Amino acid sequence: MPGRLFVETVIRCDLDMLWQRTQDPSAHQRWDLRFTRIDYLPRPDPAQPQRFRYAIIVLPGLTVSGTGSTVSSRSRRASALRFGSAHPMSLIRSGAGYWRYLPSGDGIRFRTGYDYRPGWGRFGKAVDLLFRPLLGWGTAWSFDRLRLWLERGTTPERSLRNALLDAGGRVAVCAIAGYEGSIAQAVVVAALAMLPPLPTTPAARRCRRSTVERS
Repeated sequence: MPGRLFVETVIRCDLDMLWQRTQDPSAHQRWDLRFTRIDYLPRPDPAQPQRFRYAIIVLPGLTVSGTGSTVSSRSRRASALRFGSAHPMSLIRSGAGYWRYLPSGDGIRFRTGYDYRPGWGRFGKAVDLLFRPLLGWGTAWSFDRLRLWLERGTTPERSLRNALLDAGGRVAVCAIAGYEGSIAQAVVVAALAMLPPLPTTPAARRCRRSTVERS
């Protein structure tokens, strides 16, 4: 069975700024690839969990939405949430997870762990074998995008443009090498295209990912 997803990165910033960029839905939706929009719902009683509505544009004209609730504690440096969707096109039916903010000598270790129950019956379980690793990659890529925003001041929108330019350049180099060059040239150019991304480009590989929680 697929395991829970865990992602962690180290961000060199103060806790107040990281807390704001992750707890404010208008800021959160800018860097997190998993969401297009996040809206907090009215909360008459502050003692109750904060309810929210989320949406993601899967394809032009197709938006999948869901709802959830979250509880956060600045003093405990943690937040927890539950989420779910009844949308027929949503593979994720229900789930839960957390964020932890752990100060360290190198900065703040920002960590998440979450799991969910897939829908679509047996077909959904089969699709989830591919979707879950992709979701883990998207979480890690988003964490690095957040890190660039906090450490370098690179906005999430600029990070996305950098990533698209980087990916486009690599594809173009490989296509040209395969079309015009010899096999040896193609191997060399393809190897160059696989070099690590520029420091201003988000990369999931910079984060720790696993299905076993790290200490």
